[in-house]
Amino acid sequence: MLDGAAIRNMRHARVGMTAGHDRHKGLASSPVPAFRLVMIRSRHLAVFALVAGAGSAASQRGTLMIVGGGPQPPALVQQFVDLAGGRGRAKIAIFAEASVDGQKSGEEKAAELNALGADAKNIWVTRDEANTDSIAKRLDGVTGVWFGGGDQSRLIKVLRGTKTDAAIRARYNAGAVIGGTSAGAAVMSRVMITGDERRPGGDRRDTTNAYLTIARDNIVTDTGFALIGSAIIDQHFLRRKRHSRLISLVLETSPHLGIGIDESTALIIPPSGPWKIAGASAAVIYDARGSAITPASARVLGATEMRMHVLPAGSTFDVKTGKAVLP
Repeated sequence: MLDGAAIRNMRHARVGMTAGHDRHKGLASSPVPAFRLVMIRSRHLAVFALVAGAGSAASQRGTLMIVGGGPQPPALVQQFVDLAGGRGRAKIAIFAEASVDGQKSGEEKAAELNALGADAKNIWVTRDEANTDSIAKRLDGVTGVWFGGGDQSRLIKVLRGTKTDAAIRARYNAGAVIGGTSAGAAVMSRVMITGDERRPGGDRRDTTNAYLTIARDNIVTDTGFALIGSAIIDQHFLRRKRHSRLISLVLETSPHLGIGIDESTALIIPPSGPWKIAGASAAVIYDARGSAITPASARVLGATEMRMHVLPAGSTFDVKTGKAVLP
């Protein structure tokens, strides 16, 4: 058993932690884990332990807002600001390194968000700079992160595995919203589509058109930021007719679930509950998690009972059950 002095010390420790937590209550942009002191009793031992409460970082994971490229309707831009805390509270970091013109386009995006009452700043860095403490600390207190469009491979090369990457992930785990469009959408998933093909046109080579075949080992992928691991993200989906490349990946690659988001449309993944579609067009879901798929040795990639959903704004998708609901 713990003696009286030890118990008093634990009580003092609890008071200190509570006071520390209270000092941060007003900082909505910097969620602080709440702890409670509990005593675990067994037959011969009483042990005090710190247990994360409902306000822990794990339970406050943020929201993903994944836009399929193209012009963004004003309502989607406003929704991103609102998810980041709204006027006067949203503090947003913009990373536009996917584009060679990102220094300019990032400033333009910051101006758009600032006009809605956010405090948005474009963080234009090299990989070496992204791996410094000084840049990573610029993410302190951030309530939203935005990835601009361009070439997803450029963005990954600058940020992936750096201290800034870790800081972005920490903000997401603390409740921040992470958003992105086009290339900034592609980087969200673990399996990241690069935009390249190994065999354009398949057996009848054709470099004038993209993604003409459904085939194994044709679509080139890389590892994204893995903010979402349960699905593969594609973008500009309907407008650029990218069905074949996403179907190919869904059939040959775990997790056998893909979401193609059209332009001016967003997939919103909240901390819990069903995923939601917003914007002007639709998102297409291919779900082959229960499908029979031809083996790797088969000449043609095929499957049975792959489910498809075409979901306009207001629709929802439960990734656990596979159930989609129209508005």
